[in-house]
Amino acid sequence: MDAYLRRIGADRPQHADAAALRDLQLRHLRTVPFENLSVHFGEDIVLEDKALLAKVVDGRRGGFCYELNGAFAALLRDLGYTVTLLEGRVFGDGGRLGIPYDHLCLLVEPADGSGRWLADVGFGDHAHHPLAFDERGDQTDPAGTFRIVETEFGDIDLHRDGKPQFRLATRPRSLEDFRAGAWWHRTSPASHFTQSVVCSRLTEEGRITLSGHKLVVTEHGERREQPLADDAAVLAAYREHFGLELDRLPPDPRGARG
Repeated sequence: MDAYLRRIGADRPQHADAAALRDLQLRHLRTVPFENLSVHFGEDIVLEDKALLAKVVDGRRGGFCYELNGAFAALLRDLGYTVTLLEGRVFGDGGRLGIPYDHLCLLVEPADGSGRWLADVGFGDHAHHPLAFDERGDQTDPAGTFRIVETEFGDIDLHRDGKPQFRLATRPRSLEDFRAGAWWHRTSPASHFTQSVVCSRLTEEGRITLSGHKLVVTEHGERREQPLADDAAVLAAYREHFGLELDRLPPDPRGARG
């Protein structure tokens, strides 16, 4: 876990409180990329603490929600937080909900009793800071205005700038419960993860994303796209911007220039 903290540039916090959680989430988002390279390399997604830590910490890789939030949960528990895994379904086009176990999110309780927090380092472009789980009013974050809305059947919907992002069931889950969802996203042609290769992380100025042979940099609300000339340039971009040392590129289903 000390290696994990070094991976995200953090010191071991003196107290497992809300302030430390806020700092850890932001550091995680800025250092560990949201990426789906394993899907396109044909690598298995192993939802066990040891395997997740080996990938994120030892392998200095990223992952998608099951991996990133799974690993982050292990770190937080080691630091003294109480962590509950929550199952979510992501809203898609037309407000349609995705599959069950579409998303893994964390309900975190600091050791000092300072409330309950919704922490998430695995949803890509999302809240920078943990959200107060029991707050039902607007919550302002650098990524927008968030609101937790109760549904008719006891679930909760998370809205960003008035648009629903995902629906969460509040019953505790285990990491093993998400295996079917991870398998579906890794193999189904209907999953957006199988349709394109993406690697993205938060920066102090905005966000940086690599998709195919295109690098997208957003700084202070301004977006610019940079086409990369060849495979060598793409490999260099993975290394320079995301710390990923790759010996080959993952196959891109949209073609080399997708």
